[in-house]
Amino acid sequence: MTTRLLLLFVVIATLAAQDAPTPFPDPTDEKAWPGVGPIRVHPWMKDNRAWFWTQRSKDAGKVVFVGDSLTGNWKDLGSSFPGLAVANRGIGGDGSRGVLFRLQEDVLDLKPRAMVLCIGSNDLSAHAAPADIIANIQAIIAKARAADATMPIVLCTTAPRDNPKAPTRPGAQADLNAHILALGKGQEHLAVLDLYAPLAEADGRPKANCFAADRLHLAAPGYAIWARELAPVLERLGVR
Repeated sequence: MTTRLLLLFVVIATLAAQDAPTPFPDPTDEKAWPGVGPIRVHPWMKDNRAWFWTQRSKDAGKVVFVGDSLTGNWKDLGSSFPGLAVANRGIGGDGSRGVLFRLQEDVLDLKPRAMVLCIGSNDLSAHAAPADIIANIQAIIAKARAADATMPIVLCTTAPRDNPKAPTRPGAQADLNAHILALGKGQEHLAVLDLYAPLAEADGRPKANCFAADRLHLAAPGYAIWARELAPVLERLGVR
């Protein structure tokens, strides 16, 4: 029995012995939350995390995708990466601060083979400062590195968006994505995937066929592009 397989058996046994996820702190209690910037809690998030909890043993050791609705709505995630064991930990409406809070239980406790992180779009909707979003993303990466110094991590930029009901501050998304791209420079076991460029028209607007009618959430062709762009990045990181 390999060391990794033995570790997975131990992880599965440990996960099965736990009862329930730690509840979200009071969203009005700034000091109870890690990170900085907007705090976003919606009623369905508790249900999402309760469901994740029932899947912990089954999902141990998989490649874990974590983020907001762009990740959570990827319903055919498994078939998008044939031969790769994947788990989805995306929650609609979540922000970088929420991921930082739930990272340990929803992701790191699974001892993932790798982590794919796509977060920040809802922070932009809440008019968070790009610097604060980046600080939270850096804290997420640091926490993951503390748990496993060599775990492959793919950090995705935010996708293009053009929803008048969820406007962003002028220049904020470009600023955020530029800083996300910079985070991958010189980092071992970490790669950055630019989701913006392959999903945007020449003028920067979302490609109509890749997005839902709200021009915010991805449609099936958008997920196909994400999978196409991500597969070689995972391969380069040794995730097979």
